Amino acid sequence: MSPRQTATTPKARRKATPATAKPATTASDRAITAPALADASATPTGKSRPRSAPKNATVKAGSSPAPAAAKTRATTGSRSASRSASVTPLEARAVAAVDRKNTPISEITLANITPQTLIAPNFMVYELTRSELADRRGINNYFPSDKELRAAIHLAREVLQPIRDALGKFTPNSVFRGNPLERALKNKPASWLSTSQHSRGEACDIEIVGMSTLALAEWARDNLTFDQIICECYDPAKGPNSGWVHISLKAPGTGENRGQLLSYIASHGKMVYVPGLVADVA
Repeated sequence: MSPRQTATTPKARRKATPATAKPATTASDRAITAPALADASATPTGKSRPRSAPKNATVKAGSSPAPAAAKTRATTGSRSASRSASVTPLEARAVAAVDRKNTPISEITLANITPQTLIAPNFMVYELTRSELADRRGINNYFPSDKELRAAIHLAREVLQPIRDALGKFTPNSVFRGNPLERALKNKPASWLSTSQHSRGEACDIEIVGMSTLALAEWARDNLTFDQIICECYDPAKGPNSGWVHISLKAPGTGENRGQLLSYIASHGKMVYVPGLVADVA
């Protein structure tokens, strides 16, 4: 070896040695550690978890960073393991609550569901509280207690789901309507309390596209257990989907269902309830 080669070799080695530095956070890192749910950034104590660096990203003093290829394999090949490592107990409970369609109603509470929780094969919690009027006026129409929640789930499983199975996809017009929404809907004062079964989570208003409202009411009469069916505001002159069908079902343990059939139609210039399922022919 020549003297020139001996003098330059150490310098070349120093250039080839990579500088020890903290690996930059990549988009993949953020995708893995980013929480899957809205509350996932909170720890069980309620404090926010820093998002600036991925978990397990600390490099011990004196150690060299993992090769880029190995890091790529860890990111893409162990995605589920990395994701599991970042899930807090709060997230784990929320994830476990996503599908409760087979959970007994007595075991479902406001604490273990989210608006996206599946409580029947084709219905989620948010469909039981949705209201365009509540959205427009900023009214909180969520369940006030487990009692109303469980009544609405019972209705979804015993009324909404059988209709969905037989007649096809639909979203109920209205299911639970709390007192604030009932007051806004019916223009009542702040002290007024609704007696509607909607306010107890025991009633729904529905329509099926392409099926007349009266035919839907008659199908429900012949195929469902119910407390009350009301064919409301159905006027054939306005089209088959005019009006809607109100169906109620008492919550378990609250008494026998009446099996009552009514229609809400115009008569001599005013709306009235009449026995049976009939069209508005006034």
